[in-house]
Amino acid sequence: MKLLELNHVEKSFGDLSVIKDISMSVEEGEIVSIIGPSGSGKSTLLRCATMLETMDSGEVVYLGKKAAFTGPDGKAVYAPKKELKEIQGQYGLVFQNFNLFPHYSVLKNIIDAPIHVQKREKDQVIREARELLKKMGLEDKENAYPCQLSGGQCQRVAIARALALNPQILFFDEPTSALDPELTGEVLKVIKSLADLHIAMVIVTHEMAFAKDISDRVIFMAGGVIVEQGTPEQVFASDNERTQNFLGRYGAMLQ
Repeated sequence: MKLLELNHVEKSFGDLSVIKDISMSVEEGEIVSIIGPSGSGKSTLLRCATMLETMDSGEVVYLGKKAAFTGPDGKAVYAPKKELKEIQGQYGLVFQNFNLFPHYSVLKNIIDAPIHVQKREKDQVIREARELLKKMGLEDKENAYPCQLSGGQCQRVAIARALALNPQILFFDEPTSALDPELTGEVLKVIKSLADLHIAMVIVTHEMAFAKDISDRVIFMAGGVIVEQGTPEQVFASDNERTQNFLGRYGAMLQ
């Protein structure tokens, strides 16, 4: 079953065309990595998919429901507020720079949205949050504040916060770009463990070995378009010149 469909999505900033007629989909339980050089439109595509960025034209569909589409005037139109809120409850997003609330404890960062946005029962949410912290190896940090944590620990809290919403699809926007190599491995290990939960994931990443290892499908973007996509074996062994020029920079990492 298709959880997400993007159809002919386009986005420009002034005269700069960043996303050019992109169509893609994500199946239930599928792990999709999006790779490509900086400035290729990867993060903008993810932000359009999650409606953090308003696309210029195209269509965003979750579980068969249109979240955003091109209206009669040629501009993007969103679903009615109530329906859009239900759609947004289908996904979680992990940012590059954590975006934790600095004045909230770790536990409150995780439980706030499930209680106040999803209106779920507080005691149950707290029990689930503590289980997530245990899974993240942070069971002793529930009363700590973000300023008291390492970058890797903050990102693991951010992942727990996203999982607490019980999403069907998780988006990761370069989740290790703000971390040093040791902490990067720590966070990638956690993300890899999520595959056991059979949650669909879309991961924008520069970690080529990780993308090759974890993905069901890899999408290579350059210049605002999808150059090619397929299984990791297909993409990483591609004879496409643009793909190989990019992957050549990561040769040592892919061994």
